Amino acid sequence: MSNDQAETAATIDHREAIVDPAAVEPGVDKSGSRVSGMFAEIAPRYDLVNRMLSGGIDVWWRYVTVKRAPPPRPSGAILDVCTGTGDLALAYRAKAGPGVRVVASDFCRPMLDRGIAKSAKTGAAIEWVEADAMALPFPNAAFDLVTVAFGLRNIADTSRGLAEMARVCKPGGRLAILEFSLPLNPLVRNFYLWYFRNVLPLIGNAVARNASDAYTYLNQSVEEFPAGESLARLIRAAGFERVEMVPLSFGIATLSVATRPS
Repeated sequence: MSNDQAETAATIDHREAIVDPAAVEPGVDKSGSRVSGMFAEIAPRYDLVNRMLSGGIDVWWRYVTVKRAPPPRPSGAILDVCTGTGDLALAYRAKAGPGVRVVASDFCRPMLDRGIAKSAKTGAAIEWVEADAMALPFPNAAFDLVTVAFGLRNIADTSRGLAEMARVCKPGGRLAILEFSLPLNPLVRNFYLWYFRNVLPLIGNAVARNASDAYTYLNQSVEEFPAGESLARLIRAAGFERVEMVPLSFGIATLSVATRPS
């Protein structure tokens, strides 16, 4: 079976949420304390569960992301926001030239520590920064490429997170968002939702050995998150243009690539 045929694949998302509970969007609880505690709890088995539940399809999704939004030329800089254990940052480091700066940020320290350990094993030159996606500790226009994989959905205020990404992106720079989405085909969508709501939480919560229902949160947050044109409008409102959306694996994930006006 090809990678693109693994339509039932799914990986745990991740990442940052603003700390102020008053700013949290309605619906699923994305408060900073809940998100940080949840991912700190599952950090030891995060990568294992991802690979098991996705069948490895998440590796291919990141490959497509790097190919569609390639690293900048030497002397350029990449920021991977909500990096988690750093899989996307590591994928970019492997493809970027030695003169390219790669920075990975996340506000959940145990997840970040996992990424640091992985980069140490391979000698990958990545700067790891503990930071909230709502208040990135970087100057304006510092990066040629800003990326986020399975993390935008966990930022409590999506618009504010996108605005920060736009602020640190150079004019003419690019944004790449890899995120879960819901298939448009009714048959695929119905089967996927059944798997997402029933099978994935049961297996994920058991294998990850967590009491915070992290994998129940996963499907809830995916179903509530804006997708398609709704997400494209938020990206444009944050200050990007030329939004291109690429559905992956029958639409269970979508890669959105946009440009900061020069």
